[in-house]
Amino acid sequence: MKQVVRQTRTHIGDLLARHGLRPRHDLGQNFLVDLNLLDFLVVQAEIGPSDLILEIGSGTGSLTAALALQAGAVISVEVDAHMQRLTADAVEGFTNVTLLGSDVLKNKNHFSAEVLDALDRGLRDTGLQLKLVANLPYGVATPVISNLVASAYPWERMVVTIQYELAQRMVAKESTADYSALSVWLQSQCRLEILKRLPPDVFWPRPKVASAMIRIDPDPALRAKIASREFLHQFLRGVFQQRRKVLRNVLIGMYRRELDRTQIDDVLKSRELKDDARAEQLSPAQLVDLSNDFFKLLGTAADGTLPVAEDS
Repeated sequence: MKQVVRQTRTHIGDLLARHGLRPRHDLGQNFLVDLNLLDFLVVQAEIGPSDLILEIGSGTGSLTAALALQAGAVISVEVDAHMQRLTADAVEGFTNVTLLGSDVLKNKNHFSAEVLDALDRGLRDTGLQLKLVANLPYGVATPVISNLVASAYPWERMVVTIQYELAQRMVAKESTADYSALSVWLQSQCRLEILKRLPPDVFWPRPKVASAMIRIDPDPALRAKIASREFLHQFLRGVFQQRRKVLRNVLIGMYRRELDRTQIDDVLKSRELKDDARAEQLSPAQLVDLSNDFFKLLGTAADGTLPVAEDS
């Protein structure tokens, strides 16, 4: 088995110093230097030779090399050209690693063409299953996770480190302050578990906030209950933009050109919702049911776009 260098805090500091580099705050370069946690992340991903791993933000290549040891293939994306060269050194000799020197996103609603092309090539006729395993830069965590859930790719698991507050929003329950369109979007299709809360000192440089390691698994049974994911995405954004307002009034405003008030009242009555019900009080299952009702009532699909579910 190929040996890889275990990149401790001292090793990474010396490596950057030799190359005249410093971590870039603007790119979210906070390296996970607790090797036990890095090992735990890999274990939770349950990686094997049938896996194609997507890694975002390879940094110095510590995680990349650990993934390459076990996976069938790794696609590693790093926007910083200096870090990409360090990753290339870390995985020298591996034939199952593709390094992309680009931004992972074209915009917040779409992956970049380079990433999509690499995923298409990696999954085409290979029999590999897709997993996202990464120490995600804070700035891209929400769109990366949301876009992968929204995509048609048959992904099998995500195990990622993200900002702890974001992890709390993802797993939040109805009638709590953190509950949002993002919470419902993910919970309506996935099983989520915060595996560990990570203090700032397990990273270098230390971020100003705590992080979390979260595992996300698709739930086909939940997804099958959604009449149109495109419509659900837009529906959630609409009702959560005014999450504390009475839901009936929000829906009247959303569909004022397509539906009259009686039609909206009939839908809410059929779901036994109170007159003062608000979106933030409804469970993901209830909101999926409502989305399905209005999708059927409107008699039309969404326009085909899939904007990222935002925290409204």
